[in-house]
Amino acid sequence: MSAMTASFTVAPAHARATASIRRASAKRSGARAVRKSIRAEAVKEKTSTLNTTKSDAIFKAAQDILPGGVNSPVRAFKSVGGGPIVFESVKDAYAFDVDGNKYVDYVGSWGPAICGHANERVNAKLKAQIDKGTSFGAPCELENVLGQMVIDRVPSVEMVRFCNSGTEACLSVLRVMRAHTGRDKIIKFEGCYHGHADPFLVQAGSGVATLGLPDSPGVPKAATNTTLCAPYNDLDAVKKIFEENKGEIAGVILEPVVGNSGFIVPDKSFLEGLREVTTANGALLCFDEVMTGFRISKGCAQEYWGVTPDLTTMGKVIGGGMPVGAYGGKREIMEVVAPAGPMYQAGTLSGNPLAMVAGIETLEILGEDGAYEYMDKMTTKLINGILEAGKAAGHEVCGGNIRGMFGLFFCAGPVKNFADATNSDTDKFARWHRGMLEEGVYLAPSQYEAGFTGLKHTEEDIDFTIEAAKKVFARI
Repeated sequence: MSAMTASFTVAPAHARATASIRRASAKRSGARAVRKSIRAEAVKEKTSTLNTTKSDAIFKAAQDILPGGVNSPVRAFKSVGGGPIVFESVKDAYAFDVDGNKYVDYVGSWGPAICGHANERVNAKLKAQIDKGTSFGAPCELENVLGQMVIDRVPSVEMVRFCNSGTEACLSVLRVMRAHTGRDKIIKFEGCYHGHADPFLVQAGSGVATLGLPDSPGVPKAATNTTLCAPYNDLDAVKKIFEENKGEIAGVILEPVVGNSGFIVPDKSFLEGLREVTTANGALLCFDEVMTGFRISKGCAQEYWGVTPDLTTMGKVIGGGMPVGAYGGKREIMEVVAPAGPMYQAGTLSGNPLAMVAGIETLEILGEDGAYEYMDKMTTKLINGILEAGKAAGHEVCGGNIRGMFGLFFCAGPVKNFADATNSDTDKFARWHRGMLEEGVYLAPSQYEAGFTGLKHTEEDIDFTIEAAKKVFARI
């Protein structure tokens, strides 16, 4: 197991009541609103060295066409100020915008570009498949190939069902848990994001936290009244919920490494405790590995931690850049899914040949010797260099990494859960983010998102990024 950086020290589980978190968030929201206009003006002054003329024009036009000018909220850059960068092309570890700027990219299409953008091997498979057809709406052997690769690598998976997104995988696995157990209630964790299905938009982290939104207008109370929340890394809180809802909880779902409240590492004892308490109460344990799956280990986070859940959701990496999702688990559980069983779930593009060939080739590349060791080396050097630069410049920063996933918070830490993450200085993060853009480094435009490295990030890229961080830390 790779070592996390020393910034994540062991601390007692942080148990804060939901009500106090909401009160603190409400208190901060007023101050944030006042600061937004100041931040926007400051950003305008600082971006004179970064030409965004075409990006600005395209985004302005987009706002008359798309809600908020984007097709996914975090892309609008609202939490970091300034206009979003409009990409024109990507290659390997780099992104190129419409104004001709080049960036070292640590978003990687939010995770799928683990083998590098526009990877030649993956692209060759895609081009060959396009001539055969992009969607069949019928079975193809490629589904068997990728499905068997998933089963062979992921400890919990004996059967798998492909779908088209992480959201679809998570809403489907929720239905599986309920159908298999005959119970309705589920436990999720504050700040963990499992897609935008109604039952999961309860203290959901990610874009919801980034934009300071309520859970979401349009979600009826009936859709969430069976969703129970606990603080991450707080096993006692989970046990209490089980005690108060005896025989009613279908399962527990969590990110085995949080990436949607920023990068937060679980205590291994927390994961082991969840395995024990769910088994003792006849409930199912699901790891949402849409982000961590095949990124931090060949067998996903469950292999890395040595804790095997009953069910697993996957996405991103297994599509090699194409839209994909999947859920899988023990055979006896998965056989509840139609047509083997009564629980219905379907999708016209599920298992489409483009996503399958891209996923197969991506997993082949990741299966080669040294892949994860290389990512661990690069990412550890990156985050350690950034943290050292921040502290040397007098900033309170903490963070860490596991293999190709990392994160940074502007606070002393440690950050053990979402409540801790909200103590981070988001205004300083916004200034840092814009400064890094000016230096040619593209990071997730939110304090509440993890960063990603891949096999195409080089020592030179890491050195370049650390030097950029030193410059930006010095001027913010």
